[in-house]
Amino acid sequence: MSNDVGGSRASIAPDISGKSASVPPDPKRWIALAIIAIAQLMVVLDATIVNIALPSAQEALDISTADRQWIITAYTLTFGGLLLLGGRIADFFGRKRTLLIGLLGFAGASALGGAAVNAGTLFAARGLQGLFGALLAPAALSLITVTFTEARERAKAFGVFGAIAGGGAAIGLLAGGLLTEYANWRWCLLVNIPIALIAFFAAMPVVRESRAHGDTRYDIPGAILATAGQIALVYGFTKAADDGWSSGVTIGWLAGAVVLLGAFLWWESHTSHPLLPLRVLFDRNRGASYLVSILLGAGMLGMFLFMTFYLQQTMGYSALKSGVAYLPFSGGIIAAAVIASRLLPRVGPKVLMSIGSVLATAAMIWLTQLDLDSSYAVHILPSFVAMSFGMGLVFVPLSSVALSGVANHDAGVASAMVNTTQQVGGSLGTALLNTIFTTAVTGYLADHGTGPLEQAHAAIHGYNVAFTASAILLAAAAVLVVVLVRNTAADRTAGAEEQVPVMVH
Repeated sequence: MSNDVGGSRASIAPDISGKSASVPPDPKRWIALAIIAIAQLMVVLDATIVNIALPSAQEALDISTADRQWIITAYTLTFGGLLLLGGRIADFFGRKRTLLIGLLGFAGASALGGAAVNAGTLFAARGLQGLFGALLAPAALSLITVTFTEARERAKAFGVFGAIAGGGAAIGLLAGGLLTEYANWRWCLLVNIPIALIAFFAAMPVVRESRAHGDTRYDIPGAILATAGQIALVYGFTKAADDGWSSGVTIGWLAGAVVLLGAFLWWESHTSHPLLPLRVLFDRNRGASYLVSILLGAGMLGMFLFMTFYLQQTMGYSALKSGVAYLPFSGGIIAAAVIASRLLPRVGPKVLMSIGSVLATAAMIWLTQLDLDSSYAVHILPSFVAMSFGMGLVFVPLSSVALSGVANHDAGVASAMVNTTQQVGGSLGTALLNTIFTTAVTGYLADHGTGPLEQAHAAIHGYNVAFTASAILLAAAAVLVVVLVRNTAADRTAGAEEQVPVMVH
């Protein structure tokens, strides 16, 4: 999957075209790459390291089951919702300057989260992390693009960047387990502070500034409407867990979300500098790839929320053991991404995406069989392996499809949308599935009583219902691939160069 966000290599090409022949390579470019990789590692670590700490944070701050998903969605909503704007800001305001601001802001937000004394403070800190992450991530990637102008060196640089993205997620799982078990869940946030400060002070004398020139207007109204609409939709899902789907509050928030997102689409079709040019969505393959990305993000990221609680609260795993239990998933998705990259030019995206989405659906269906005494080796490990291979087979060709046939001036937005739709899908899916879980548990307890054994069975019932809903989302993605995605010669090669595989978190 491409992590080509906001200020992407395609979108900033005009900034360097025609100059690379006269401007010598930056002699500090490899040191700069190491610094940028540290910044990227922090963002990747933060996503997975917090997952392991969820049960401990929920208990420490007395967060309700309905509201616990905000620990994840507060981050993914602001991160995904503001990525496109963050890329524009990096291009126009200055990529180095944006990176430095992102690092300091991320460190400050992490400090706030680590010191949180209640749920609201933690949710706000996670939202701020997402905001500064939306500045940091596109700035880091675009700096690699402008720093490495020779094709072979750039490919190596993106290889390092991709390895950080993939391996960093696995490191985050282990680090989250170690910190939660031997220190405190708060250190899963506080650990970002020294990493960010090291990257900040190292970048000051080494990383070169660069920016795009020409028209530098931002689509602030579009960013506000899109993010507000997503927040209203997630909050509507959350209120459904407390008040029911038919309550006036729930319906009001969901209706508000529809109005805000509709206003966003209207605005984007009328403004002269849209955050998301709607023409990018109208291509059949590209539009299908974004829908698939949303559904996969919704179905899979919800799985991580429930599996973390299942491993620690039902199976009695420690935080560290839970992190180790996830490692096969990390390894599988990296291996599958390598395989998919080699097969894509031969078989095209449709075959790989079809196989991958069906594998992911089958893995989720297998998880619906979990019980109080399920075995990791028999019931969980096969699902993790199948899911990881399925996702790896989907995400590499998906980024290729998203870039196929796109005009050069839209390439940055088109590729950024892959990451944006995944994050947005994860936000919506986590909120929706957590509401489904909470409703299922409440219904089970009402029918069977509230004794300790009944509560344990109620949690299992909730997991199974939520995994069933996830399977439906993944199956819908598989259907979209089969029906809408077409194999073309361009799809087999578009985006094949400089792809950066990204761990889904």
